[in-house]
Amino acid sequence: MNQFMDRAVELAEENVLEGRIPFGAVLVKDGKAVSEAAAGEQKTYDVTGHAEILAIRKAQDQLQTNDLSGYIMYTSGEPCSMCLTAIYAAGIDNVYYYNSIEEMTSVGMDEWEKIYKEMAKSDADRSILMEQVSLQTDRKNPMQLWYERQ
Repeated sequence: MNQFMDRAVELAEENVLEGRIPFGAVLVKDGKAVSEAAAGEQKTYDVTGHAEILAIRKAQDQLQTNDLSGYIMYTSGEPCSMCLTAIYAAGIDNVYYYNSIEEMTSVGMDEWEKIYKEMAKSDADRSILMEQVSLQTDRKNPMQLWYERQ
C-alpha cells in the first residue's frame, strides 16, 4: 500500500515543481498499478483534469470498460466531489488519500470544502441557479427512451 501512496505523492510533488497543483493518483488492481496521473487542468486548460479523473480515464480506455470494480485509488489529496462522483460511478472499491480536505483548506485550497458544502444544499439554496425546465415538445423524453431500449 505504501508504495502506491508514495507514488501518488511523488506525482503531486513533481507537479508542484513544474508549477502546477499538488495532486497525483495511482489506480491499483491485484497489487499492481494499472494507471497513474498528475493533475493536468493547468496544463490542458481542462477543469476536469484532476489526477483521479485522468487515472480513471486511462484505465477505462486501456481496459475498454467503465467498470473498475475491485480497483483501489491512491491519491495525494482527499478527492473533491467531482472525483468522488467519478470514483463511485466507476465502481472503485477503496480510496486512500494522503492530505485531507481540511489540510488543503489550511494552505488556501478551499474550493473543495466550499463545493462539498454547496452539494449538501437544496437546488434553491445553492450559489448558482439550479432549476428544472419542462419543454412543450413532441420530443420523446431521452430518459424514457433509454429505459424502453433496455
